[in-house]
Amino acid sequence: MRAPIGNFDEDAAAPAADRTDLLVAPVAEAVTRGWGGFAAEQILHVDTDPDLADTAVFVEHYGAELLDESANCVVVAGKRGTGVTLAACVVLSRTRVDVNGAVRRHLGARKASFAPMDLAVGESGMEYGGITPVGLPTAWPLLIDPAVLDEEWVLIGSGSRRGKLIVPGKSLAALPGAVVVEGLGV
Repeated sequence: MRAPIGNFDEDAAAPAADRTDLLVAPVAEAVTRGWGGFAAEQILHVDTDPDLADTAVFVEHYGAELLDESANCVVVAGKRGTGVTLAACVVLSRTRVDVNGAVRRHLGARKASFAPMDLAVGESGMEYGGITPVGLPTAWPLLIDPAVLDEEWVLIGSGSRRGKLIVPGKSLAALPGAVVVEGLGV
């Protein structure tokens, strides 16, 4: 199967539901059942080299245009008093998350910061460098920049450093806890 974006080998892409053995448990479960009217067959998995998972190296190897068609998912922690709220933020790879502005305001937090790696990995059940909005804990707010939804296809993490998912951009708005936040990506 040919991936709709990127310069991947022809046999690198397949329906993610056919590759659950390459996905971490929460992601495998989410892609198997699909979400918000998006069938499992619409979610593709691209098998990639885990040593090339970081965005800059990845786009250099698999196609510079992927920088415009990729989205990063980062876990943030919003603090108010003694309470901590974990949330995931999805922005296009060419932008950064406005943690101290848009995220802090949306979460009603006094302070917001990127979650420590061990907390993000432990709570999501995913590998650092591969965290994806697909299969995150449903209690987490999932903040999405509107520019991500405007992309016909978006390359996102797969839950592990090996492989990526390619999904219709608008499908991310149908994930549990998804909220579109203007100005999230700056």
